[in-house]
Amino acid sequence: MIKRIRKYLAPAPHIERLPEDEVNRQYPIYRRRILESTFLGYAGFYLVRNNLSVVSKEIEGALGYDHSSIGSILAATAISYGVGKFIMGSISDRSDPRKFMALGLLLTAICNFAFGGIGNLHMHMALWSLNGFVQGMGWPPCGRSMGHWYSVRERGVFFSIWNTSHNLGGGIAGFFAAYVAGLYGWQAAFYFPGAVAALGSIYLFIRLRDTPQSVGLPPIEEYKNDYTDEELKHGVNEKELGTKELLFDYVLTNKYVWLLAIANFFAYIVRYSMLDWGPMYLREVKDATLAGGGLAILVIEFGGIPSTIFFGWVSDKYGGRRGMISVLCMIPIVLAFAAIALTPPGYLWFDMCMLAVIGCFIYPVINLITIAALDLTSKKAIGTAAGFIGMFGYIGRTVQAKGFGWMVDHFSKIYSLHTAWLIVMYTILACALITIVMLATMWRLKPKA
Repeated sequence: MIKRIRKYLAPAPHIERLPEDEVNRQYPIYRRRILESTFLGYAGFYLVRNNLSVVSKEIEGALGYDHSSIGSILAATAISYGVGKFIMGSISDRSDPRKFMALGLLLTAICNFAFGGIGNLHMHMALWSLNGFVQGMGWPPCGRSMGHWYSVRERGVFFSIWNTSHNLGGGIAGFFAAYVAGLYGWQAAFYFPGAVAALGSIYLFIRLRDTPQSVGLPPIEEYKNDYTDEELKHGVNEKELGTKELLFDYVLTNKYVWLLAIANFFAYIVRYSMLDWGPMYLREVKDATLAGGGLAILVIEFGGIPSTIFFGWVSDKYGGRRGMISVLCMIPIVLAFAAIALTPPGYLWFDMCMLAVIGCFIYPVINLITIAALDLTSKKAIGTAAGFIGMFGYIGRTVQAKGFGWMVDHFSKIYSLHTAWLIVMYTILACALITIVMLATMWRLKPKA
């Protein structure tokens, strides 16, 4: 059975090269096609990932869960997604993205259908853990595709354009989930996105393709005449790597990958603090409504769309100084969190503006951390490297998901609900400062020549 699955998911074979005039005609078409399909496909993954936090308060009321219970579900999916992203990253580097990504989106849709039809905490934890694990089949095949169709010197711009897909999907997810839940109940926040994801799986299977060579085109380095010094000397290495080579030659022995992974741990705490807990925080402390809580996620996600592309372009213009740009982006985030924490209820418009600032600057950081790691590895190991760094990020999300839920329940009994949330906000600020310190050590780091 496993052999059959491996054979089915195996990379598409190289075919005979097309005539030069056809290469020049089809290459731009396929590049746009790959960007389009991975962009929309990955946005679809977020529809069935960012829907839980929006209706968490409704689930608490309907099923008798408390903050800690919701935190446990969020933590379970975070850690399973981190592990899944690492494992699936290694597998995706040896798979056809068209089949691999389509299968992942279908499986996560099924998990959402099941979650909406069950009202048991342990089953919810198990299902959302499984959902998190198969969600790991989203990013790695996109990374493999982008690495094979876009060269190193254009990576900052085009990876950044693609990376805004999760802003689109995540932003729509919050608003969409809140809207259908308001009409049909909390279960609808899982049924409707699940249906969209199932259709997206079919779209990916039809539209996405593997490497340029699998459709009769040359490697991207040849097409763009964009070689590193090593490639000029030894030629482009198009050999598919084994698991041992992926892990030990390109990831686990690279000190910069480890440094970026640890920085990602704290950056993800900052990123997901408001995505996981923002709707509930605004409703319990700032008197927001259900729709207002859903709007908060949209504001955060959409706030990062133009900035992610812009700072990706800036990092290319500064010779790939991803660390330097990331540090500069973290400073407004610290100021925005401090402003939210110190602003009293009644100024929801101001809180939303600060959430937009957070989204505007945190997503370029997350994007550039990943790109910095990819700069230091082979395009054949992109999924593995991104999966490793992503695993650390989602361990960070796990810590904040479970930790912040526990902190609110614990400190609200000792002090007040407002004070408990204030302690959470100060914890987020501390993590943001640690992220700055970690990334500052990579201020001068550039892609390897």
